[in-house]
Amino acid sequence: MYSGSGFSDWEIGDITVIVHNGIYHLFHLIIPNHDYIAHAVSRDGISWKRVKNALFVGNPGEWDDDMLWTMHVCHVNDRFEMYYTGLQRRDRGGVSRIGLAFSENLLDWEKSKKAIFPIEPKGVFYEDLSHSPRKWISFRDPFRVEYEDEIYLLICARTISGPVSRRGCVGLVKITNDIVERMPPLLYPMVYDDIECPCIFQLKNRFYIIGSIREDIKVRYWHSNDFFGEYHSFDLDILLPQGNYAARISEDDGHLLIYNFFYPYGKINTFRVLPPPKEVDTDEDGKLILKSYYRWDEMVIKTIEQNESASFKQLFSNPTAFCNNNSGQWIFGSGSGYELFCFKKPSNSYIWEGQLAIEGLGKLGLLCEMDEEGNGYFISLDFSHGLVEFRTWGFNPQNNKENFIFESIQSGFFNGYEKDSIHFRLIHYGHYFELSVNETIILTLMDYTYNGEYVGFYSASSIISLQHSLMKILPDPEDEYASNKEPE
Repeated sequence: MYSGSGFSDWEIGDITVIVHNGIYHLFHLIIPNHDYIAHAVSRDGISWKRVKNALFVGNPGEWDDDMLWTMHVCHVNDRFEMYYTGLQRRDRGGVSRIGLAFSENLLDWEKSKKAIFPIEPKGVFYEDLSHSPRKWISFRDPFRVEYEDEIYLLICARTISGPVSRRGCVGLVKITNDIVERMPPLLYPMVYDDIECPCIFQLKNRFYIIGSIREDIKVRYWHSNDFFGEYHSFDLDILLPQGNYAARISEDDGHLLIYNFFYPYGKINTFRVLPPPKEVDTDEDGKLILKSYYRWDEMVIKTIEQNESASFKQLFSNPTAFCNNNSGQWIFGSGSGYELFCFKKPSNSYIWEGQLAIEGLGKLGLLCEMDEEGNGYFISLDFSHGLVEFRTWGFNPQNNKENFIFESIQSGFFNGYEKDSIHFRLIHYGHYFELSVNETIILTLMDYTYNGEYVGFYSASSIISLQHSLMKILPDPEDEYASNKEPE
């Protein structure tokens, strides 16, 4: 993982990732100064090393002399282009505009001097200073796309009419032979203040727009059968659950990846980090789903099968609980109250997967990073409603009047909940957690609260069984500060 942190623990901002000649290139903002765009490289798309900074704010008087905001880097013909957002001190950063920089090698960048840049809002379709009740202008976060041999930029913009807090739209700019045409919004859902970091891609003959929403700190999406068509929402339109933000799509040798940064508890000025990517796919209805990154399996050092794993331990010694191993199938249960069934994790970083079934209507879930006292992470699995919830739960030594920790960090839904059996896959890598149910990612987050030695299950008035369990050992994450060596 990567945070880009120095003096502050929350320096990484909006990102773009491009893969070139087998090397992953990450470009990101530096928060809170926004004075340059940083550049890091990776061999695997997970562990990153900083290299030469890409772009700096302009000199006093230039259009981007205040701050640099979200960018998009793409490979165009025989060079690379970076469309980026700039702010100017003269108008106290109140208007965001779009500029362009070029590079031959992704390391050395030169800002474009073409007269069409910077591209700024005009009050035909989008707010400008004459059409903005809030007195600061969103015209930012460019994303370059080619469609039918034409070049377009998707823009985080706002319409000139409608309720002030619901004008957020995905603006569209067409660039033809150095002529800029501001077109009507590609998407205007009439519900959000802004649709940040928009991007578009085509998958299985359908177009998808994704955007990050500040109201609930989630990444949502819309779909259409045509690039300029009417874009629709599914009943569940969340692509990445709460805490994941500023997502962008990247192509990787036939894999469509999504990258984003994560910050916990809805607090933007807290520790931020770049989690590992996920792969984007669709289900049979055309809904977007996320799959685990293909490189996880390439990283596995050793696999421990169920018949080789250690025995489970009952942490609470509940007299109504039981734990049996019947011909390779573990059976757990608790008649009254909770019981935690745990075994020692063989590594700090691992992939744990298996087939989990339930009898009855009681509670059950996964446990990880658990200690002897039952302090750790509880991942509840509600088979009746298809609800999954990731919680921190344990003793709070800092407050004897409220001597417990109980935080719901993230939740999600899984399909097929009418069934009484699921396949789960839990990845724990450093402080990163990823849970898939039936091969679809439901939860993806970072947390730093617990680091216990046990993993397992909990049961309350339920009977659960485990089959085909595999514990795959991963190497520990590489410290981003350990080396400054560049990929070969």
